[in-house]
Amino acid sequence: MATDPRAPVLVGLGEVTRRPGEQTPARPTDPAALAARALRAALADAGPAAALLARAGAVGALPSAAWTDGDPGRRIGELAGARGIPTLRSSMQGGNGPQLLVNALAERIAQGELDVALVAGGEALHTLAGALKRGEETGWPDADPARAPDEVLEEDHAAASEAEIAAGMIAPIMAYPLIENALRTAAGRTPEEHLAFIAGLWSRLSAVGAEQPAAWSAGFRTPEELATPSGDNRPVTFPYLKLLNANIRVDMGAALVLCADGVAEELGIAPARRVYVHAGAHATDEWFLSERAELHRSPAIRACGEVLFDHTGIGPEDLGPVDLYSCFPAAVQLAARELGLPLEDPERPLTCTGGLTFFGGPGNDYATHGIVSVARRLRAAAEPATGLATALGWYATKHALGLYGNRPPARPHAALAPTPAPARRETAPPEDGEATAETCTLVYERDGEPSYGILFALREDGRRLVLKTDDPATMAAMTGAEFLGAPVRVGADGGFAPSRG
Repeated sequence: MATDPRAPVLVGLGEVTRRPGEQTPARPTDPAALAARALRAALADAGPAAALLARAGAVGALPSAAWTDGDPGRRIGELAGARGIPTLRSSMQGGNGPQLLVNALAERIAQGELDVALVAGGEALHTLAGALKRGEETGWPDADPARAPDEVLEEDHAAASEAEIAAGMIAPIMAYPLIENALRTAAGRTPEEHLAFIAGLWSRLSAVGAEQPAAWSAGFRTPEELATPSGDNRPVTFPYLKLLNANIRVDMGAALVLCADGVAEELGIAPARRVYVHAGAHATDEWFLSERAELHRSPAIRACGEVLFDHTGIGPEDLGPVDLYSCFPAAVQLAARELGLPLEDPERPLTCTGGLTFFGGPGNDYATHGIVSVARRLRAAAEPATGLATALGWYATKHALGLYGNRPPARPHAALAPTPAPARRETAPPEDGEATAETCTLVYERDGEPSYGILFALREDGRRLVLKTDDPATMAAMTGAEFLGAPVRVGADGGFAPSRG
């Protein structure tokens, strides 16, 4: 079978990790400069860097939380030698962005709209945090949030509903524990059993991260270490200790070079260096977490997996390297469950990097590193192999998946966009009465004491309540094995307490 000359392939892979004490030159490098360094590394990895740059038709960039320019691709491209090329980016709520960019650009390559495309991102929250702590300037160029790229693939939305904000659910570290405890009750585990389960999962990720040269904080962690509070592993949100959270305070960059297979052939890039983008898919779950019908499921991930496996004829049992987005244990469990991947297969860890805790979680750009790691393993495989990379944004809300192979695909590339239509659960304002505790979390102060608790509870009519408490006795009860699934008394002020019968 002749190879399709328009088949999109990854030919350049690059990443940069600048650990504490490695800032050069004297003024720390800004996120766009880190991304440009990674892009130059990816071009060098491909080989004919100058020829690829000359034919590049797009620079796709991931927005940085530390350097909030509206068109980061412009500076990244200029620093890497790709001046005057159209730029596009994903949204700020965009951990799904790297795979979304690859999906879109690969499809344009397949359709003949582009010959070569570049994807890059970088983050420097470690440097920014250090500068703020010392009261120093970063020395970075000014960012212009109003600057517009040539194209934005998706727009930002309200981060949370009014009810969620009122209950103190204002960041991912408050949302994912709610998903986690919903997963725990669905699995029928006690809090202690579930903590041991997720600590074991995260320990296996740390073993992978310990072997990664680009990892931010390499080193194996035992399940016991991860499940035990300590000076560097304080409680953050129930049930998560610090080392069960993504580490966003990193200085990292990653980049990809894509082109048509015929262009790679023309430029003399060896077939063994090419990783084929078989297909991609993206979908979105109900935007507000409190309005999802079931918190332990993701119809969007399931739909993406179904269309990818159907299009390619590749099932979960056929996959080689897999990198599931791993900001929190809940994210890995959701994806594994919906895609039919076992969580405890010793032959196939569900990460190729070590995850956002151990490898590092550079904001919107982590999944670029995930794709790099999957592609490197495919390059190294002697036999035909297919790998999967997943990415998600916000509260496990937006999902993008990609299937990659070290051989040409059986069917032409497709960028797929299934539209799952899960039942939306209505939320209700609090009023005096009873409800059933569905899932919860506690938010801890740095000294380990709980500050407040968040509860999702279900009324008899099926509507969901979003509640908050700072009552010490109630917060103590929330970590018990008998709390979820039991009745609670609800007040019109949004407070709650366990029912006393």
